Amino acid sequence: MTAAYESFLVVMALLAVAVFIGLQFVEAGYGYLFNPKFGRPIPNRIGWMLMESPVFIAMAVLWALSDRRFEAAPLVLFLLFELHYFHRSFIFPLRLRGRSKMPLGIVAMGMLFNTLNALMQGGWIFYLAPADYYAGWLAEPCFYIGAAIFFAGMAINLHSDAIIRRLRRPGDTRHYIPYGGMFRYVTSANYFGELTEWIGFAVASRSWAGAVFALWTFANLAPRAASLRRRYEAEFGDEFRRLKRKRILPFIY
Repeated sequence: MTAAYESFLVVMALLAVAVFIGLQFVEAGYGYLFNPKFGRPIPNRIGWMLMESPVFIAMAVLWALSDRRFEAAPLVLFLLFELHYFHRSFIFPLRLRGRSKMPLGIVAMGMLFNTLNALMQGGWIFYLAPADYYAGWLAEPCFYIGAAIFFAGMAINLHSDAIIRRLRRPGDTRHYIPYGGMFRYVTSANYFGELTEWIGFAVASRSWAGAVFALWTFANLAPRAASLRRRYEAEFGDEFRRLKRKRILPFIY
């Protein structure tokens, strides 16, 4: 690992902490928390595609240019990563309902982070990991444990998104409390699933890059889950409070 890359990881980790602190005071204004002060609104579907596709494309380019692209472990890690982002970039947006908007400022910040994250993950897996780092990796317990956690998180994320999509019929603009699945335990079950995915990826890749991404995921999603919980409490009152759900981590937070 080069000194420059180590510094990059440290800066990204510190930025994650700064983002976590900042989001305690400023809500990320999209979705249920939409706020036009973050820029000109564009259709949600376009916003999600623009925001998520750079990481899918950049990771694919880094993989294609690497001499390690057909080594078993880097290839499998690449496919896990791209599986998530193919869905998030090209399938999830097309399944969105309604006419919600996303501010351009949120899109731009998401594009920037996602590009940096591709450099962080792809840089390690395809270029900077020692030549023998992933030798025999597919026989190691950490790979299978991490992959199992990753797919469990993906299943939770997809199931939770499906529950949210079914809350409204076409033309309905009201808000509803989601029920079922991991929503029994947390306000933001979809975020819990995504956080679980990237914890699993960090374990499977056994890399500081993966750990920093998991930290970023928590730093970004935990404050948003807290904000959503406050909005639910304000809108639904005791009906929601009686559910006694945590924010993003079942039984913990």
